[in-house]
Amino acid sequence: MKLLFNIFLIFMLLTAFVPPFRRFLFHLLVGRQLVKEQKKADQARQRTGRNGVQVDHAPPGTSDSRFKGGEYVDYEEVKD
Repeated sequence: MKLLFNIFLIFMLLTAFVPPFRRFLFHLLVGRQLVKEQKKADQARQRTGRNGVQVDHAPPGTSDSRFKGGEYVDYEEVKD
């Protein structure tokens, strides 16, 4: 039991105070999954062949909107 506690204590101290050990641990736990997800996203982007966001437009001639325009609003330019 004491040996297990000592191993746990050493592990916690290494994690807290040794940055290379922390980076290695992060790579083991999360890094590989991040690389896989990035590759999957790159492949999906290459399949679509487009960058950016796709926007659906309303077909021309369908102006069912009751909005006819707005009113003029004065503004004053503020310079710093």
